Amino acid sequence: MAMSNFNRPTPEDEAFDHIEQMNRVKKAFEEEMQRRAKTQQQFYDQLRNGVIDEVTVEIQKMQGFGKDTLDSFAVFVRGMKK
Repeated sequence: MAMSNFNRPTPEDEAFDHIEQMNRVKKAFEEEMQRRAKTQQQFYDQLRNGVIDEVTVEIQKMQGFGKDTLDSFAVFVRGMKK
């Protein structure tokens, strides 16, 4: 069944529909980016915890201390994570 000219969308209607669709896509994208975004504190804590992990690996490689002492140092330093 053919559409009458009365029911057929105009180019302007199609353009508005396209703009509305693009706005919905943009809004969904922005909401997803906001959900994924880290706060400044979360970023700092993640960076800090990475450095603490690196320090504990190096502590355990140290010479001149017993294994139990080095393990105790490593546990102490790991306890500084946030």
